[in-house]
Amino acid sequence: QVQLVESGGGLVQAGGSLRLSCAASGRTFSSYAMGWFRQTPGKEREFVGTIQWSGGTTYYADSVKGRFTISRDNAKNTVYLQMNSLKPEDTAVYYCAAGGVPWDRRLLGTPGEYEYWGQGTQVTVSS
Repeated sequence: QVQLVESGGGLVQAGGSLRLSCAASGRTFSSYAMGWFRQTPGKEREFVGTIQWSGGTTYYADSVKGRFTISRDNAKNTVYLQMNSLKPEDTAVYYCAAGGVPWDRRLLGTPGEYEYWGQGTQVTVSS
């Protein structure tokens, strides 16, 4: 059974940092893209960024580029989202996702391309 378990969310002041973790289990993810998305009430799920598990190539949404970094630890089967210079508008529930998505920027930001999802972790940035 595939499981993605996020952790690391919390409350932080604007300008601060948080690191989210996504522990993956249940299958081999070497050919998968591991994505991060976020969602606020009443809005659609928004793409944050993604990493190619095997090669480590990353792709980010413009709204987080230069502030957020995705990495992975193959030995721990864990993907990380390092968030720096946080802004109140980054407040959301953050989700980890995994999918056999072709490395095509037209597809990587689409939630429907990802097969597996975590339960989400709340990030709140106060002003």
